[in-house]
Amino acid sequence: MSDDIDIRVEGRAGRITLNRPNALNALTWDMCLEIEKVFDDWRLREDVHVALIDGAPGRAFCAGGDIAAMHAAGIEGRFDYGRRFWGDEYRMNAKLSHFPKPIVSFLHGFTMGGGVGVGCHASHRIVDDTSRIAMPECGIGLVPDVGGTRLLARAPGRMGAYLGTTGARMGPGDALYAGFADHYIPQDWDALKAELVETGDVGAVDRAARPAPDSPLAALQTQIDRVFAGATLGDIVRDLPEDGDVAQTAREAFARNAPLSMACTVEILHRLGDDPTIEEALGQEACFTFRSLEQGDFVEGIRAQIIDKDRAPKWKHARPEDVTPDEVSAMLQPLGEYAPRLEDA
Repeated sequence: MSDDIDIRVEGRAGRITLNRPNALNALTWDMCLEIEKVFDDWRLREDVHVALIDGAPGRAFCAGGDIAAMHAAGIEGRFDYGRRFWGDEYRMNAKLSHFPKPIVSFLHGFTMGGGVGVGCHASHRIVDDTSRIAMPECGIGLVPDVGGTRLLARAPGRMGAYLGTTGARMGPGDALYAGFADHYIPQDWDALKAELVETGDVGAVDRAARPAPDSPLAALQTQIDRVFAGATLGDIVRDLPEDGDVAQTAREAFARNAPLSMACTVEILHRLGDDPTIEEALGQEACFTFRSLEQGDFVEGIRAQIIDKDRAPKWKHARPEDVTPDEVSAMLQPLGEYAPRLEDA
């Protein structure tokens, strides 16, 4: 086991602590494989009654994946690197979603991207006042993945399209409202973790929970449904109102994020409907991500945000309305033999 992740059994609980606080606990490929392996083990162990997932103290539960290596692979033309990494990560996400025992995740600070895949498919997802949850992938030329589109598809009204294209951050009340979290527990979590370790009784989570904080997003639901009513990104852009908080947020995001990624995000959510399975979501996401190093904007997005940090990406399309339906279709074609083997989950 690497120092990046602390896996152990304490009392009646299997415990996973993401341990890269200086990197906002970002997931590495090895961490994904270790999480998958231990869930395979704990599924069969009679002494493990509940699984606990948390992050080392700091600013984040998990702020995403460690993607710097993706840039090198893309520049060098090693496009299979991304397909192999995402194949392993998505299989882990699916196994976590199907785990037959309770999983309690403690989502302090930033939970974004890959962190959503580890923390937001759990059965008992806890937030506090520091929690900030988001799917910001369109800002780096990707689409919301790790099963995140399943959560977006299940969000109220057109909330999923709003969150997926803009990457807007959710506080605790918003995360509960949008379906990314289940319980608000503002106090110190150590006592709750100790009780879960001692008893294995997830009823302790319900007893510790407090009423949900207000959700600013809930107050904007009517605006969101109106602004994001279009079936495609082009429809949304063409019908964008001149005023309103949601329209302004959308306008700024549409000028900043990768047009192809946003267009494909809207299409993926359209294809998934209101209640997809984890396999359906991961399968649609993979159609895009498996092609993203070679055909999308992902390499440029990493360069601008992570490598050069100039925050000035040169996307393939100047404007969202420049993305054609044929280009969206090409990015989301079935993968055939390259599709991730999610049936192994």
